[in-house]
Amino acid sequence: MAGQHTFARRIDTCVRGFSRFVRSALFLLPEKIRSASLRFKIAFFTIILLTGTSLILCLMTIQIMNNYILNEIIKRGESVGKSIAASAGYSLLSRDLLGLDTLVFKAKSSNSDMPYVAIVDANTKVIVHSDTPMIGETMHITRGRLFRESGDGTTVRELPNPSDAVFEISCPIVFMDKALGNVVLGMNRSVLIEAQRKVADRVLIIFAIIALLGVFASSLLASFLIKPIRELSAGVDELKSGTTKKRLRIFSRDELGNLTRNFNEMSAQIADQREKLGKYAHDLEDAYVSIVKVVAAAIDARDSYTHGHSARVARLSLLIGKEIGLSRDELAELEIACLFHDVGKIKTPDSILLKPDKLSPAEYQEMMSHVEHGASILSRAPSLAKYIPSTRHHHEWHNGKGYPDGLAGDDIPLFAAIIAVGDTFDAMTSDRPYRKALSEEEALKEITRMSGIQFRPDLVRVFIEQMEKHRVHKMPQSVLKLV
Repeated sequence: MAGQHTFARRIDTCVRGFSRFVRSALFLLPEKIRSASLRFKIAFFTIILLTGTSLILCLMTIQIMNNYILNEIIKRGESVGKSIAASAGYSLLSRDLLGLDTLVFKAKSSNSDMPYVAIVDANTKVIVHSDTPMIGETMHITRGRLFRESGDGTTVRELPNPSDAVFEISCPIVFMDKALGNVVLGMNRSVLIEAQRKVADRVLIIFAIIALLGVFASSLLASFLIKPIRELSAGVDELKSGTTKKRLRIFSRDELGNLTRNFNEMSAQIADQREKLGKYAHDLEDAYVSIVKVVAAAIDARDSYTHGHSARVARLSLLIGKEIGLSRDELAELEIACLFHDVGKIKTPDSILLKPDKLSPAEYQEMMSHVEHGASILSRAPSLAKYIPSTRHHHEWHNGKGYPDGLAGDDIPLFAAIIAVGDTFDAMTSDRPYRKALSEEEALKEITRMSGIQFRPDLVRVFIEQMEKHRVHKMPQSVLKLV
């Protein structure tokens, strides 16, 4: 019973120790392992599980085999003791010491793991002993912890301080229902240790084989699971970037296979919807640009002298924008900004807008307010808010003497600085009620003279270079051809 309780305690200790190890591995893994690939994690935790399980099974097997070997050794000792006791009864009564000595000698010589064999009388006085000097001595056969006791009186005790013997077996000698003494023999650990070593070696070999098979199996399992997951991951990346071109491969007919099949159907639907949405968005954008052009044309139409002004400013501004490296989206936004730049003139009275003479200071102040009116109009629609800076600040000067806020240098929004060049050039090369149009050469000279004063020098330089390549009368009517 004591051996069984010890065994149970050992197994319980192993299980709790392995449980603590797994919890520690989960929470104390280095960051590199926690951020490792899924394939590595599957293999890693599978190996831990297999190794831990195999280790516990190995410990259980070794413990079971140790108990079995121990019991077999003790049974053999009990069998030898009982055999001597059965033969020693008559010799003990007849005081046949030679016969008793023969029994002891044969038992000792045929069992190398018995360090001593003795026969004692009822008073535990040694009658015969394999170690001759012990004859006549008193033998304490009740020493040590009781390991096992049989119904016939045979006892097995575990010695407290073993030198050669580990267990001491005492078998009663009974003849004609009379107790005459005991056969006492010791069992040492040599056979037990040898047997345990052989068992442990074999179990460890099996454990190593299981561990190797576990590594191989975990690698196969990881590969089996990772292939469809990696395929799905690549599909998600393609779907996210909008480059889905082919269906994903289906590697199995299990849950992962069904997931991949459903993903293929979903991605096909998303691609189809994305294509339709793209077409709708393109149509809406075209309609939006067309509406803006109509609004700009309506504004310009109020003054026959400025008819088409916003469209011409857009073409001139796009020459600069393309050359300085604006993207296609930025160029499209710049075009819309140009068409909106004079939207505030809707609120300018005709008496001022169409006055054939030079404006008075008060009228000029009212005319200058068109940039603020334009910003106010655009602020009413959140989608047009991005055009407010260029509409409000296209009359700012590079040296800070413009209006309405006196911005200078890089504080002036880029689109506003670009529009300022195109707007001024078109105004100078268009007829006005109070003056005739300047020639392109004269306008370019004036633009150059105002470089660093009214205009950004880098934009003036680009504009002059582009005008050398593209004269206004040679420019394509569709500004998108320049983009």
